[in-house]
Amino acid sequence: MRRAALVWAGAALVLAAVAVGSARPDGATDGADGADGAVDDIGRQPMPDLRGRGLWRVFTALDARTRLDVHDAAGADRRVLWPLNWRVCTQYPPPGTARHPGGRLVVGVLKKGEPCPARVAAARR
Repeated sequence: MRRAALVWAGAALVLAAVAVGSARPDGATDGADGADGAVDDIGRQPMPDLRGRGLWRVFTALDARTRLDVHDAAGADRRVLWPLNWRVCTQYPPPGTARHPGGRLVVGVLKKGEPCPARVAAARR
């Protein structure tokens, strides 16, 4: 039990370090977030289309204040221990909606190589 707690703590520290290290001080992005980097009238970028991307890329594309909820889209309730092995199948809010700092993003993920089920691919969340 203690070993699992240490592994989780180490993984959280690695994710936090990558998120902080990939952020630019001026708040600009490298183009990975939005398709064209368009900004709305308030200065926020729209939510990017994350479907099909690796989960690790999602972690690094979002700012540190965004709450990311990850669940197994296959319904098997598997835990995501290694984000490099998973890819995004669904997302909510949908692509193109306004992205709020500190907002919430829910993604459904599957292991790489598993196809998105038709019922999941057509779902909003």
